[in-house]
Amino acid sequence: MRTHFLGQESETAMRIRRLDMFRVEFVTRNVAAGSLSKRIGYPEGTPLRNPPLVEYYYKDDALGDPLLCMAHLDELQVISPEDLSETTAVAKKVNEVLQAFFAARSLILVDYKLEFGKDSQGVIRLGDEISPDTCRLWDSETSEKLDKDRFRRDMGGVEEAYAEVLRRISG
Repeated sequence: MRTHFLGQESETAMRIRRLDMFRVEFVTRNVAAGSLSKRIGYPEGTPLRNPPLVEYYYKDDALGDPLLCMAHLDELQVISPEDLSETTAVAKKVNEVLQAFFAARSLILVDYKLEFGKDSQGVIRLGDEISPDTCRLWDSETSEKLDKDRFRRDMGGVEEAYAEVLRRISG
């Protein structure tokens, strides 16, 4: 997969490629949670019938990053149909890889957000991170939330949950 990542500079710094980012966030969902549960009335934790479901959100803080349908994407012209097709396919491939990766570590990949952009040669690249801040990750045995929802819902134990995810992915 083509990404913005060029190399690790130190434990806390990396070198990245500059991208002209699309004004669209791609949210890929496998299980109903968060805003999807509220919008379609599924109880949180309901597996989706035909995952993954890819949703598009307009990157605009003043508007609250609204959900976009295809007609909105066409009207706003924030991404071409060809680029949308390519980025959606990449989001689905990332989902396939991440689901297997997390499942092997007893984690359910509920959903996650990705952002893409183009480099100076016009090549589409992933320009985002994969972390408990950008994913919903649940323990596969207990469904315990080990992600951003611990903070959003004032559940406490945020640092412990993130440390648990780190422990599982780093062996």
